Amino acid sequence: MRSLKIYYLNRRRLRMDDFYRAFLAPGDLAFDIGSHVGDRVGSFRRIGARVLAVEPQPALVRTLRWLYGRDPRVRIEAAAVGRASGRGQLRLNRANPTVSTLSSGFIAAARDAPGWEAQHWDGAIEVDCTRLDDLIERHGMPRFIKIDVEGYEAEVIGGLTRPVDALSFEFTTIQKDVGRCALAECSRLGYSQFNAVLGESYVFVHDVWLDASAIGRWLDVLPHTANSGDIYARRVD
Repeated sequence: MRSLKIYYLNRRRLRMDDFYRAFLAPGDLAFDIGSHVGDRVGSFRRIGARVLAVEPQPALVRTLRWLYGRDPRVRIEAAAVGRASGRGQLRLNRANPTVSTLSSGFIAAARDAPGWEAQHWDGAIEVDCTRLDDLIERHGMPRFIKIDVEGYEAEVIGGLTRPVDALSFEFTTIQKDVGRCALAECSRLGYSQFNAVLGESYVFVHDVWLDASAIGRWLDVLPHTANSGDIYARRVD
């Protein structure tokens, strides 16, 4: 309920929709990796896109099915995404499920970090894991992929061998190394232009798109107080 209030009872919907229209048009397919309670699913659907929502937490999968399960243009998979298919251990933060994670490094980085003192991972479950390549095989090639998986972003992109038009991945200032690894994976796939959004602003930080080296330097000097955001990567044919 706390997550639903945070992500749905606000006035940012129009700003979110306008922002994502730069990446999606009616009829396009989008992947939402780490859907949580599905606010991005809602935005993509308002644009008119088809959506694959992927989320490993059972309570959140039930929420997604309650919200979107009757929509024929939304598919929901109860799984985590990573570099390999199989099984994985998902560490749960029951008080703040937004930051549940497969990454032990993320939990270690959060320990004693300023602003993260109240976060506690107090449970764990085994979950199915799949790859982006497997999802593409089952559901088709998306035009855009959103990735928000709490320190596991580079692993998710590592399971992709066929680049889509554009993708985004979350970064945090407590794990800038993960952001750099995700940038390296994007470069491997041929992405050449990058931009960033801080927090939930839906406004690009840079007036022009940067190359991987430049966005990496920007990330390196970003102050800890910035906390988190998303880096966007796109191909140029």
